[in-house]
Amino acid sequence: MGALLRDGATLRVTDTGEGLGIVFQHGLGGDEAQVAQTFPAGFRRITLECRGHGGSDLSKRRPLSFQMFADDVLAAADQAGLDRFIAGGVSMGAAIALRLACRRPRRVAGLILVRPAWTFSPAPQNMRPIAEVAELILAHGADKGRTIFAQSETAARLYREAPDNLSSLLGYFDRPDAGAFAQVLANIAADGPGVSERDAATLDIPVLVIGNEVDAVHPLSTAHALAAAIPKAIFAEITPKARDSVKHFAELHEQISSFLQSHSNVRSPIPS
Repeated sequence: MGALLRDGATLRVTDTGEGLGIVFQHGLGGDEAQVAQTFPAGFRRITLECRGHGGSDLSKRRPLSFQMFADDVLAAADQAGLDRFIAGGVSMGAAIALRLACRRPRRVAGLILVRPAWTFSPAPQNMRPIAEVAELILAHGADKGRTIFAQSETAARLYREAPDNLSSLLGYFDRPDAGAFAQVLANIAADGPGVSERDAATLDIPVLVIGNEVDAVHPLSTAHALAAAIPKAIFAEITPKARDSVKHFAELHEQISSFLQSHSNVRSPIPS
């Protein structure tokens, strides 16, 4: 574990494994543990826990945004000595990676977008349940907000259609920092990666997009849309975590490992 100081906030950075580094980011509410479960062994991986996530400070700057998080991640890559690297992530992490690729094309040599939740617009409809959770916590506190949400139409729909999403959303109410973290949820759910379909069409790098069904927060249609918009993208559909968690992660690791082994020559460290 290492640390990165940004705007007075101490952000936790993991740099693990050997070889040329891959920058891989967690989802909204996730942390290093989520990435360790998502990303296969056998590669050097750099992960920054975004502000307010894991062991990183929340910081006083507002609003929190994809631009802020992406700038922090790029600073972590600089600190790790990476010049040109493959960027990736799950959900929010995928959107951060996409922003880096479009805004800093010299730095990003490839993309891995796992269960993306954003395409090119802020506040997509699939983020509405997260915004709803944030609103309830901010208005009523975690305990009362949880009770209201559990009885809501949104919760009933997710129980039927995407139980894994419902479990994650209820977990936001149970966080010890739920009150403070609700602002993170509200800010990010209302934001977007800040890139256009035209930006994505200019990407001339290898890209892997991974999606699955039974996921209302990360619709399979979002993964399809990104894969269609990026010229060299490869799309892979894997088993939903809600149906078979073990198979889900095994297939996820296999897809990422195969992609990285196929494109191991596109990365290079900063010259000494």
